[in-house]
Amino acid sequence: MKKLFYFLGPLLATILVAFFVYSSLQEFDNPGYALIGIGHWSLETSLVVFAVGQVVAFYLFYVLFRFLGYLIRLPKQLKNRGKNIKFNRSQEALIAGLVDSAEGNWERAENTLIKHVSHSGAPLIHYLTAAKAAQSRGAFDKRDEYLRKASDHSPDSNVLIGLTQAELNLSGNQFEQALETLTKLHSIDPTHATVLKLLHQTYQHLGDWQGMRTLLPSLHTHKVLMEAEIKALEIEAVSQLLKQSVEKGELEEIQSLWLEIPEYIKAKAGVAVIYFAAMINAGLGALVEEDLANTISTVWDETLVVLYGSIQSNNVDNQFEVAEKWAYFHPENAVLLAVLGKLAIQSGDTFKAESYLAKSIAAEPTVHAYQLLGDLLFAQDDKDNAITCYKKGVELASSAVINQINS
Repeated sequence: MKKLFYFLGPLLATILVAFFVYSSLQEFDNPGYALIGIGHWSLETSLVVFAVGQVVAFYLFYVLFRFLGYLIRLPKQLKNRGKNIKFNRSQEALIAGLVDSAEGNWERAENTLIKHVSHSGAPLIHYLTAAKAAQSRGAFDKRDEYLRKASDHSPDSNVLIGLTQAELNLSGNQFEQALETLTKLHSIDPTHATVLKLLHQTYQHLGDWQGMRTLLPSLHTHKVLMEAEIKALEIEAVSQLLKQSVEKGELEEIQSLWLEIPEYIKAKAGVAVIYFAAMINAGLGALVEEDLANTISTVWDETLVVLYGSIQSNNVDNQFEVAEKWAYFHPENAVLLAVLGKLAIQSGDTFKAESYLAKSIAAEPTVHAYQLLGDLLFAQDDKDNAITCYKKGVELASSAVINQINS
């Protein structure tokens, strides 16, 4: 319609101007004439014909030059038209590839995306989506090839490409590769929330608890995780580091780590158990006796109480006296009563020992309490009652085994 207007508009204007000129000149009695001479040649015509001819000639030249302009622009227009067709096809291919990828048609999605990537306005999306499709069908070499091409084509998008690569590595259980990529990204942008989150996931998968502990301040500062999640992670990281140190038998490392731990983590019974058990097993129970007693006074935990009772103290009477204070607050706790019976035996107070062990059994019978009481009675030459205690202990242990098998 626009091109038709460019043709008919000037034509109509030419006709109107020619008619106007013709009408104007016809009003004169002698409209005149026009003479054009070229060498030996001459052309004579009326002024009316000459004027109308000029108007028509102007139109013809106008049409001619527009046609020439069209011919000159035609190659470029054809080229642009071809580009537009290819671009539209690439956009359609991108949509089709995304749909196929979402539906699980990985290979078809990959082929469709790569086939039209060279004419796309968003080649980066083509490559990254194709990389995900390649990974989904297990073609890791193709995945890495597409990621390299994406990086070559869009070097300014290295963070986005790196994040995609790290996510794919994680989903493919390639944790070492993911860590390598994320470490580079972290050096580029230490505050990037997604990088920090993926690093946290990678450290968890690798069991790199020292790396996790180092990362925690950044997770808190940049609000990647909620404060409660960060505290839970810190507790887990410290616990795992303590366990690793125990497995390696590095006592100095255990002690150093314990000194670095915040007080609110030391107050967690699970963490404290790992530390105190390691120190006691290493024969350093007397060194941590007071610290363990203070911890139990702050955070009541039966496992810690048992560990306290297993310490080879340099002052058993004081150890027993400290434990007896807890009985005021936990008078019917079977574990504490059994520990008190054990400490009473070590301090030589057999009367209290028998009393505490009997109370422990009354509160909750245990094999350990029956054994301690049986040993005490046997040492006092009360063999009949000692045998009875041993028998009840064996029956209790047998019942526990049978229940475990049946469950």
